[in-house]
Amino acid sequence: MAALLGVGAVAMLLAAIGLLRMPDLFTRMHATAKIATLGVASLLLAVAVHFDDIAVTTKSLLVIAFFLITAPIAAHMIGRTAYIVRVTLWSGTVRDELHDRYDPETHELASRPEREHMGRFE
Repeated sequence: MAALLGVGAVAMLLAAIGLLRMPDLFTRMHATAKIATLGVASLLLAVAVHFDDIAVTTKSLLVIAFFLITAPIAAHMIGRTAYIVRVTLWSGTVRDELHDRYDPETHELASRPEREHMGRFE
């Protein structure tokens, strides 16, 4: 149980540090969505082990499943909305793969040009 608490606390600390240290919204969101989910899952598993009750264990597992399902979806939606409203990318961003593919008027994403797919699966 102590190991689960330790992993959860360290993961939450890393998520907080990532939130403060990352340069833009997209990298902050990436860092926190992944590691915070691990932290919450570890802490809730520690709670389930500590109380050793089927009701608490069931609720803990349901909350973990909820986090595993909703965190990636929420991060995707926040990132997509931020891109649509043109949140500034970090100056060190190397590649913006949506730049020539996303139409801000219709909010449609064009497929990749055929020349990028050539030779991949041959």
